Amino acid sequence: MRIGVYPGTFDPITLGHMDIIRRGAKLVDRLVVGVTTNPGKSPMFTLPERMAMVEREVEAIGGDIRVVSFDSLLMDFAERERATMIVRGLRAVADFEYEYQMAGMNQQLNDRIETVFLMADVCLQPIASRLVKEIAIFGGHIGKFVSAAVCDEVVARVARDGRRGS
Repeated sequence: MRIGVYPGTFDPITLGHMDIIRRGAKLVDRLVVGVTTNPGKSPMFTLPERMAMVEREVEAIGGDIRVVSFDSLLMDFAERERATMIVRGLRAVADFEYEYQMAGMNQQLNDRIETVFLMADVCLQPIASRLVKEIAIFGGHIGKFVSAAVCDEVVARVARDGRRGS
């Protein structure tokens, strides 16, 4: 069985993430969406909230897609999931430089797991979770970048935290 892992913080999950999940799922028999923490980021949503958000969003895709949380090295997580492939999305040249370095480090950790890069759809390339949150915090509309349900959740979170929402 070909198993791929698509890791990320998904804070929040965007239409760009969903594009990569849809396309990545076609490359493998099972796609594991790994929802992780990142010590360098301050998430808007808790890990359980992000897990629920991702599970709800991928439900409509169908196929064998699992959503699993992890808090370890990506390659250790991929090994536990018996993955043979890491799926990564690329938006721009800046992404490539970072992802290329990460793929090289991951290969040094485990050369049995390949990294596959998928280019984001052209209309989705500028979308980044960080920018979605920033737009929402300053009262901009984020409906072009996330699903309606995620939009509602982000706007509600911004309102709850006392910041201007869209």
